[in-house]
Amino acid sequence: MDNILQQKRILVGITGGIAAYKTIEFIRLLRKQNAEVRVVLTEAASHFVSPLTLQAISGNAVSQSLFDPQAELAMGHIELAKWADAIVIAPATADFLARFNLGLANDLLTTLCLATSAPIFIAPAMNQQMYAQTVVQQHLSSLRQRGITIIGPNSGEQACGDVGAGRMSEPVEIFTALADAFCREQPLAGITVAITAGPTQEPIDPVRYISNYSSGKMGYAIAEAFAQQGATVTLISGPVNLTTPPNVKKIAVTTAQQMWQQSMTAAVTHQIFIGCAAVADYRVAEIAPQKIKKSGDELTLKLVKNPDIIADVGHLTEHRPFTVGFAAETQDVENYAKDKLVRKQLDLICANDVSIAGQGFSSDQNALQLFWHKGSATLPLTNKRQLAEQLVNHIINLYQTTKNNDEKN
Repeated sequence: MDNILQQKRILVGITGGIAAYKTIEFIRLLRKQNAEVRVVLTEAASHFVSPLTLQAISGNAVSQSLFDPQAELAMGHIELAKWADAIVIAPATADFLARFNLGLANDLLTTLCLATSAPIFIAPAMNQQMYAQTVVQQHLSSLRQRGITIIGPNSGEQACGDVGAGRMSEPVEIFTALADAFCREQPLAGITVAITAGPTQEPIDPVRYISNYSSGKMGYAIAEAFAQQGATVTLISGPVNLTTPPNVKKIAVTTAQQMWQQSMTAAVTHQIFIGCAAVADYRVAEIAPQKIKKSGDELTLKLVKNPDIIADVGHLTEHRPFTVGFAAETQDVENYAKDKLVRKQLDLICANDVSIAGQGFSSDQNALQLFWHKGSATLPLTNKRQLAEQLVNHIINLYQTTKNNDEKN
């Protein structure tokens, strides 16, 4: 469980109870594990813990209002909901439990909980008599049925002097429950994946180069989807303006030859290799040492073929990984893709029609047609993050089937 929360994005919600002071220690434990933490404070909670303290502990500004003009310029509450890998509400008061269970969205925290697809963890804290009320137990039971994880509460002496169930779980208990949940969600632990992404740049002279429109978004989304399920991921990336996903090792390259060298080294040490980069087919035969001056109406460049990375990986005879290629086509997509599948000796090829507006290069959305030697599948248009998650499931199923067949033979 060491470092299981490293670079995980944890949204901590604090509601109005005296146990709020204990949440500071929980946040400290998260930061000690290098988790990224954002805090959402309800109006009532601000009477128990200060935003300034929480900002200092979490390292980020504290969000408090659904109607923050600056944050909502960029739909801040939706961005926070998408940002989180998990949401933890500690303490969760009886009032919050009721509002959340009823699906209300009358403050920032309840709105985030309704707008997120991330798992939600709740640590109730209230007077023992309140906790014992039938209606509170009904709310908790309903939330459990909806897949919400309830942590605690503990029994013992309470701030009001009563003794009984209702004390918020200790920070280390909440931390352990969260870490255990992430451990259970690592089905690809032990799987090693190398992925190429983005364009390559082939220099003409010191200030010019040949490249393409690839943004790298699809390859980065695939890397993130594998890493989120516990795989060990190496991302060999051309020049892009993207943040490296959490728990992904990035190797930055510029040219096709650099990418080929890194890919051939990685291919034999990883179980799965995915060629998602848009690699330039040709490079300039002789790179001019100085800037080429404009001296005529025409300029002739001699181009030579670059190595075919995915084909070279597919044709490996020793330590060959399960090999997945991409085919960005503008016409006759299926036939071109199937030809590449056979000719380059791939296990799977993912084809997309980049001539269609709104998908493929530079877009946040994409659609794929998958072809392998005994089947095919279509992944319809969706955002690249969701598409990557679907693709990872297909790749793993085919990889495991292939591995099982090889072991039988």
